[in-house]
Amino acid sequence: MCICEFLRTFASVQRNEGLAKSSSFVFISTFNMIDKSIVSAIVEEWLKDKDYFLVDIQVSADDRIVVEIDHADGVWIEDCVELSRFIEERLSRDEEDYELEVGSAGLGQPFKVAQQYVNFIGKEVEVLTGDGRKLSGVLKSVDGRDFTVAVQEKVKEEGKKRPQLVDVDHSFNMDEVKYCKYLIAFK
Repeated sequence: MCICEFLRTFASVQRNEGLAKSSSFVFISTFNMIDKSIVSAIVEEWLKDKDYFLVDIQVSADDRIVVEIDHADGVWIEDCVELSRFIEERLSRDEEDYELEVGSAGLGQPFKVAQQYVNFIGKEVEVLTGDGRKLSGVLKSVDGRDFTVAVQEKVKEEGKKRPQLVDVDHSFNMDEVKYCKYLIAFK
């Protein structure tokens, strides 16, 4: 008997025996919420021996599961369908009702994991620094949680009359920027 059934039974017995006039009790409601670690383990099992990597898993209180994956060459819809079916085969709809969404991280969305930074080396990115400055430049390198972006800036060089456009390297830590994302250019 679950705690909910016990409390309901206890309350009805108390009421029927006339004891509930001054007694009170707390009704505790329990529910099964899907555990994010279980979903994560299922996704990691599917990712094994594949070039895909996990970007994010979100499980909301209303059991909405959102899984984001990525790949250096982009994400194929067929692979999202395959992963979705793989997850559904391992979660029981009899035990918990859930909504499942599997997709790519999104091209213009901020990077969430280090592998996304690595995939965009040599591409133009936008960085919003911790102090609110927005910089655009080419992602040059990634080393652990640190990355470097080459930003074109006008610099007055010695012996020149006018400032010249040069690449200036700016180094950041992934945890200290508000975001870094691929800069989609429409040319």
